[in-house]
Amino acid sequence: MIVTILIFLLIFFVIVIGHEFGHFLLAKANGIRVNEFSIGMGPKLAGFSRGGTEYALRLLPIGGACVFDGEDGRESVNSDGKGKNFQSAPVWARISTVAAGPVFNFLLAFLFSIIVAGYAGADIPVLGGVLEGSAAQAAGMQAGDRIIGFDGRIYLAREVQLVMALNKDGAPVKVEYEREGKRYTTTLTPRYDEAEGRYLVGFSNYSQYQEAKGLKLFSFGWYQLRFSVRNTLMSLSALLRGKLGADDVAGPVGMAQIVDEVVEETAPGGPLLVFMNMVNLAMLLSVSLGVMNLLPLPALDGGRLIFLLLEVIRGKPIPPEKEGLIHMAGFIALMILMVFVMFNDIQRILR
Repeated sequence: MIVTILIFLLIFFVIVIGHEFGHFLLAKANGIRVNEFSIGMGPKLAGFSRGGTEYALRLLPIGGACVFDGEDGRESVNSDGKGKNFQSAPVWARISTVAAGPVFNFLLAFLFSIIVAGYAGADIPVLGGVLEGSAAQAAGMQAGDRIIGFDGRIYLAREVQLVMALNKDGAPVKVEYEREGKRYTTTLTPRYDEAEGRYLVGFSNYSQYQEAKGLKLFSFGWYQLRFSVRNTLMSLSALLRGKLGADDVAGPVGMAQIVDEVVEETAPGGPLLVFMNMVNLAMLLSVSLGVMNLLPLPALDGGRLIFLLLEVIRGKPIPPEKEGLIHMAGFIALMILMVFVMFNDIQRILR
């Protein structure tokens, strides 16, 4: 369990540092003073000051912060000339600074995805066969068909699995595939399989392994990143539409449990397999952090970007004190949600 906690903390530090470093780097490039760069929240465990910025490690591994001078309408607390107030910076400088956090999460995730692709290659969606009496057989699909569309363009076999995992009501699926250089389009209506307990279209062995060589390393890495973004967006949409429940959401405790399960399952394969699975998990979490932070909600980067874009449209900013109150309310709501998710994680573990 100690190993699991250390691995989880390492992953957490990497993705949060990546996010906050994006903010930090663009703030410095735009001449905006950073008062604090912290990892974690709550009471400070350790820290130091350098160049007008306090660097801190805090107790709770549930986020981080890059606090700009004068942010959210607060008065400047420093006047030593080492950077300017956030509110006094040009609007596009502030937009780039706020957007940099999620962007760096995606860049970090792309780096991880290239590493994973170099090790594991890619699962190309090519049919090995179709099941007897299935929708795929009725539509005339057969072994060797390469699937290029499954409710949207796809590149990896796991995207078929993702779409079907979230297809809880047997909704028809538009499929595009290639056979001997020609493209075909059909619509498959999934059939409920009692043994599997879910809807299936009838694909059998639809994953064909390809090794990542040369430039394919980057294209396969991009496919992995694209899948992770799509996975996050589709899961979020399913959650909002009630197709996923509270047990499908994980906070820090739940993520630590996932790390523990992955370590336990992959340990027999050796340290390299464990390491690559941790890199893959870090890639998924970095994408999730990037996507979630771009949601247009108060206190998140997406919410801050909405206010800045409104400033561009209006030609003048929303009063900083009013914006600060809205973000504070959003932050309190997020903390309440975090407590609920953590409580649910603990209950799930104890069941």
